Amino acid sequence: MLELEVKNLIIEALQLEDISAADIDSEAPLFVDGLGLDSIDALELGVALQKRYGITLSADSEETRRHFASVRALAELIEKNRKK
Repeated sequence: MLELEVKNLIIEALQLEDISAADIDSEAPLFVDGLGLDSIDALELGVALQKRYGITLSADSEETRRHFASVRALAELIEKNRKK
């Protein structure tokens, strides 16, 4: 399942050793509340997405913020880009 893949990517890319994929809610916010990621985490996650899926996101766009809203939103972005 793609959401599980995204959760594992987040854990690997950000070296979240105290968290398992089961601990991450697919619909919970990734930033502030929820996982509590910050802007540095966003950059690292963006690099990981680019390496693994070839997805390039602009650093400071509203669209990028929407894609980074949750695991589910990231999975939808990856799915949409895979079909192209």
